[in-house]
Amino acid sequence: MKRLIILLLSAALAGCASVMPASAPPALFADAGFAPPSEPVSAENLFKLSPAMRAYLNSPTFTQLLRNRGARHGLIEALYSKTDLKLEYESKVTRTAAQTYEARSGNCLSLVIMTAAFAKELGMPVHFQSVNVDDLWSRAGGLYLASNHVNISLGERATDIQRGYDPDRHLVVDFIPRDDAAKLRSRQLEEEDIVALYLNNRAAEALVQQRTDDAYWWAKAAVSARPGAVSPLNTLGVVYQRHGDLALAEQAFRTALTREPENLAVLRNLQPLLVKLGRPLEAQQLEKRIAAIEPYPPYHFFDQGMVALKAGDFDGARDLFEREVKRAPFNDEFRFWLGIAHLRLGHMSDAREHITLAVNNSTSSDMREVYSSKLHYLRTLVQTGTRIR
Repeated sequence: MKRLIILLLSAALAGCASVMPASAPPALFADAGFAPPSEPVSAENLFKLSPAMRAYLNSPTFTQLLRNRGARHGLIEALYSKTDLKLEYESKVTRTAAQTYEARSGNCLSLVIMTAAFAKELGMPVHFQSVNVDDLWSRAGGLYLASNHVNISLGERATDIQRGYDPDRHLVVDFIPRDDAAKLRSRQLEEEDIVALYLNNRAAEALVQQRTDDAYWWAKAAVSARPGAVSPLNTLGVVYQRHGDLALAEQAFRTALTREPENLAVLRNLQPLLVKLGRPLEAQQLEKRIAAIEPYPPYHFFDQGMVALKAGDFDGARDLFEREVKRAPFNDEFRFWLGIAHLRLGHMSDAREHITLAVNNSTSSDMREVYSSKLHYLRTLVQTGTRIR
């Protein structure tokens, strides 16, 4: 099986050291080896409101909504109801607050950033949180991408005395069902963590687009923003590895492992790197260590299922896809192909169920269209009584 690099995309910086170093070790950076960035690399305007955002804040509609619903509930209703701004979830690009507002879409981090920008402008206390959910894996541009989840909670303004001001009462704004969010553990993040996440995401997105030079500058900025965090160090190592700077890649990975010795993303990146460096015995030892932590890597059963599906073994494909779905129930790609396996077996109801879940779980508008098209086709088959074998 072709080895692909594992990269933490929206990870919640769980690798922050208890005592942060003041700055990243200069030896980790190699500016001279990379072309200047093709765009400004900065998070300076991350939370800055655009003129259009300020105009919306001052609009009669928004003002009336705050008056009727209260500041916090009015803001959330304005941003995320389907009758006003009609913001959509889209995972491909991480944006600033102003860019998210203009595009009317963003991933969970972008939506958190934009919500925070509005809330801070309205004088609300803002708290960022890392939510303890399983990583959501995807593949793009020759990379494995693991996304964790962040949300935001809004405190009450001291001026909201008419509703009974309580400084300890917070409204959690999340992009997963409220019942699920309430059951999950969370950890508070600092605004600096959000900045580092944004920079790290931009590095990952540049890597997916094969823009290695740009990825370096974004990754460097992320490491500099939060020097004790594992995810940016891992991303920097991936950049070096793709650029052919193997010794620097190892140094970045080793630095990350001093903070989080059993981080699987870093370990899985380091193992093939050791092979390339001509140290097979170290690589074998590390492979055994990885297997002891996690015997089956992400996509293990999915890839086997695709082989079975192409071979016409639809029962085997279904069983393998089910094993992958059990490990990652919200992965739209796994759900979709499990639905296809059921379709090939003639299990129309099961196929419709899993493809519907693929539509609902997808974070990409392009893939939602693909899944919806297949779902429409499946409904047509059901209506006409056609069976697929």
